[in-house]
Amino acid sequence: MIDNFALGLTHALLLLIIWRLLFRRDLDQETPETRIRDNKSAKSDDEPAAPRGWRRPRA
Repeated sequence: MIDNFALGLTHALLLLIIWRLLFRRDLDQETPETRIRDNKSAKSDDEPAAPRGWRRPRA
């Protein structure tokens, strides 16, 4: 009985967290500060940007 309760409670809390994250107002909005920060960190136009999650190979 307690196992079913614990599983149900944790899954319900996870669903609540996901629900709240998906319906945040700022989820699809980009603020000017993030645009400026992204432009500063971008490389020059001559060099293509590395794919997300890419790391240099170890020596």
